[in-house]
Amino acid sequence: MSAVAAVRGPEAARHGSQTAIPCLFMRGGTSRGPFFDARLLPADPDLRDAVLLAAMGSPDPRQIDGVGGAHPLTSKIGLVRPGTEPGVDVEWTFAQVQPDGNSVDTSANCGNMLAAVLPFAVETGMVVPSGDRTTARVLTRNTGMVAEITVATPAGADGTRYVSYEGDARIDGVPGTAAPVEIGFLDTAGSVAGALLPTGRARDTVEVPGLGAVDVTLIDNGQPLVIVEAARLGATGYESPADIDADEELKARVEALRLVCGEAMGLGDVSGRNYPKMTLVAPPRRGGTLSTRSLIPRVCHQSIGVLAAVTAATACVIEGTVARDVAAGVSGTEPTVSVEHPSGEFSVTLGLDPADPQRVTRSALLRTARLLMAGDLLVPRSVWDPTPTRQEKHA
Repeated sequence: MSAVAAVRGPEAARHGSQTAIPCLFMRGGTSRGPFFDARLLPADPDLRDAVLLAAMGSPDPRQIDGVGGAHPLTSKIGLVRPGTEPGVDVEWTFAQVQPDGNSVDTSANCGNMLAAVLPFAVETGMVVPSGDRTTARVLTRNTGMVAEITVATPAGADGTRYVSYEGDARIDGVPGTAAPVEIGFLDTAGSVAGALLPTGRARDTVEVPGLGAVDVTLIDNGQPLVIVEAARLGATGYESPADIDADEELKARVEALRLVCGEAMGLGDVSGRNYPKMTLVAPPRRGGTLSTRSLIPRVCHQSIGVLAAVTAATACVIEGTVARDVAAGVSGTEPTVSVEHPSGEFSVTLGLDPADPQRVTRSALLRTARLLMAGDLLVPRSVWDPTPTRQEKHA
């Protein structure tokens, strides 16, 4: 394990007519975005959200006046601080911004961005590495999920340890190779919906306007998912993301189903929420366990989210689910489920309770991360000015 230090970085400051906020811009898995020391941002949630929207350039489809990437996968933010609870080294809050939206959603989570949390903590001095591999227990404050994360921290010529981003690990959806980030989720069932199977059933039949009766699996093992056979919605499950995004009729059917299922999962009106995610499934085509097309929720993912992959994999081992119907067989108490997606595949190793093979006790996977840029992110001083004026200093 690592040593944990409550190091506080430089404060936000004025930069001409703007406020400069220390920031590391990082890729985590197949997502990327700015990461901040949460202690340097406004304590008031509304003001904090205004700062984050300004930083990303929302609302604007191109996010031209901020660092957002004009896509939900590149409109994500990490807010990190040292752990404040026993047994937790680092905690973070995931923030999702929509390019053309004017709100910040901190109710969901993101397993891809999670991969960059420990590298950020080491880079900023929150965690002090003590060996060639550094492990820390990370709490996701959005949902209470805890994960053990391990990164490579070799010693440099001067003996100082650092995060290594170079290595041979490869994940589909990211070009090249990098150092592995090992993530073990300890207990993710019911992260948002309150139970692994929110309705208590592995399969539900819901009535959807314009579609009639649709069989679905409503499941949450880290990410609330609606799993539906692609063919039931008039798709194959092998379309490209661009084809799905261009098919307005298919997306309308998916959204109509999502709204009904959100109510069935006890999530209420989800029309303004980023969950549940929608997962269209089909038999595997490339030697995996299951083929997926994931909508997040109204744009097709170029691959699949980490926790969506964990949840889809979990559905493959539960008798009676929609996923189980089309999946290749899985067996053993620690099966590895290969979830196919548009960019390749995502392998998830599940730990099953020997006394109850339908109960998943642990999930492990591998991601990569990289620090892309370090410096200050600037927002207009009219949005937030944390620096007292000369008169205020002497008041």
